[in-house]
Amino acid sequence: MTQRIKNNIIVLEQIEQKEFRLKSGKSILEYMRKFSSTEKVIFGILTILAIISAISLAMRTIDDFMISIPASGGELREGMVGLPRTINPVLAITDVDKDISSIVYSGLMKYENGQLVPDIARSYAISNDGLTYDFKIRPDIRFQNDTELTADDVEFTINKIQDPNMKSPRYADWANITVKKISPLEIQFILKQAYSPFLANTTVGILPKNIWGGVSGDQFIFSQYNVEPIGSGPYKVSSVVRNSGGIPTEYLLKNWREYSGNKPYISSIRTVFYSDLDKALKALDANSIDSLGAIPPASAKRLANDSAQAYKIINTSLPRVFGIFFNQNQSAVLADKVVRQALEMSIDRNLIIEKILNGYGNAVDGPLPPGLFNISSDDKVTASTANNMENISVAPDRILQAQTLLVKNGWIKDMNGIYNKKIGKKATTTLAFDIYTADSPDLQLTAELVKETWAKVGVKVNIKIFESSDLYQNVIRARKYDALLFGEQIGKDRDLYAFWHSSQRNAPGLNIAMYTNSKVDKVLSDIRGTIDGKKRADDYALLDQLIKDDIPAIFLYSPDFIYAIPKDLKGVSLNSIAAPGDRWNSIGTWYLNTEKVWRFFAK
Repeated sequence: MTQRIKNNIIVLEQIEQKEFRLKSGKSILEYMRKFSSTEKVIFGILTILAIISAISLAMRTIDDFMISIPASGGELREGMVGLPRTINPVLAITDVDKDISSIVYSGLMKYENGQLVPDIARSYAISNDGLTYDFKIRPDIRFQNDTELTADDVEFTINKIQDPNMKSPRYADWANITVKKISPLEIQFILKQAYSPFLANTTVGILPKNIWGGVSGDQFIFSQYNVEPIGSGPYKVSSVVRNSGGIPTEYLLKNWREYSGNKPYISSIRTVFYSDLDKALKALDANSIDSLGAIPPASAKRLANDSAQAYKIINTSLPRVFGIFFNQNQSAVLADKVVRQALEMSIDRNLIIEKILNGYGNAVDGPLPPGLFNISSDDKVTASTANNMENISVAPDRILQAQTLLVKNGWIKDMNGIYNKKIGKKATTTLAFDIYTADSPDLQLTAELVKETWAKVGVKVNIKIFESSDLYQNVIRARKYDALLFGEQIGKDRDLYAFWHSSQRNAPGLNIAMYTNSKVDKVLSDIRGTIDGKKRADDYALLDQLIKDDIPAIFLYSPDFIYAIPKDLKGVSLNSIAAPGDRWNSIGTWYLNTEKVWRFFAK
């Protein structure tokens, strides 16, 4: 019992002793007239305390029976580096296009908490031989132009992907697959051979045929619907802000009221586009935007230590492998395996992780990203990737080893310290080539560090920097590079076919090393065709070793995806994402606002 309560009891006893008791028919005021001044003060204080106690008790009681839950509303201003060009699931290549496509369009299936679940599909069935997939489509799915989504739209979309004239980056996923409309709400896919990752392909967004069916093939890539898309996803493009040249600078995306899934809490997402990452980071610092993906490690370290900012930094690993990919068809120097061996042995991956990534990533020396295959107990592979940097050799004499190898194979240093080699009686070749890469800070810094390392060996390297979309359109698609510092983004389907099969050497294939190996082709095909976990693991281990033996690329690292979000943004999960755009897989659980409801009303 507190002292205040004890004092109150004493006062009450004193009042009772004076027989100030209420009697029937008498008002409180009548009795209060008999109070002394001191007693009136005491009585008033007691009355106020009683009222406060009653209110406090009532509030505590209410709080005990109420709970805060996510509430609808709010706007998220998301910064993006690059400009929208083809927000179209058939054509999307850049991160900007993929990011926006992921919330404007919906597919038969989607990823939710790392698992494939039906999206516009009501159900699906797989034949025992793994060759036939039947999907039933939900009858309540509507596009954002208020038209019904049917099997016709699914068939149309896949046919466009399969059209070689479209040069779709999804072409390899759907090659040699028959699409058959069974009914207005049922679609069937028939495979020529079992393909274990196929189900992941059905996450591709579906186009409305009633719009795109009228667009000719040669105008497909130029259609206005590529920058003002219409899908069936959780958000629709409400308005577009353009600069004086007509280029989109902002999108306002609002909740699609007819979205068939769980409707997101956040009412709108405003995407703001920046020409480069530096401008986007400045906008984040100025609170002109609330969130920004693909934060460079150096900036992430600074931002994470800045408690005054209104945002927080979260990060996760992605199944990505960055490396230097050699085009041996373009560079005779790089066609020499000894040269590639010398270049590879001189690289210090640990230094890159420490100096460039600030620890936000893992070193790799093969084509398999770390941790990607550790999904189940019977589907693991021990590849020569490194979740810790101890597995990567860090020999102090790596430069000397590389030089020794070159000298043994006829390379001689000139007066400038660059190796040369005689070809025949008169011709001489110089150990020099160009590295092409994007204007990302991490890639530029990595290129400079590699250049510095190879200069110590005796290799002359020129670095050529391109804006990301320009790099893809004018360099990668045309395969016009000696060496390419780039990243391979491997999806959840764990399929490396598009990256290393010889049939994918030319665009839209993703075999950027122009690599050919019949044994690798067979292993890749075997992996696609088996669902046996142990055999897949063995095949992946063999694949890893075969590619590393040939050295078509020097594999460097797998960087983390780093995301800056507002401190008041809740419900964000980056678990089990395979691409930056996958961060929005959980958009339905994100919220900025809350409200209190009675516990028994909460779900």
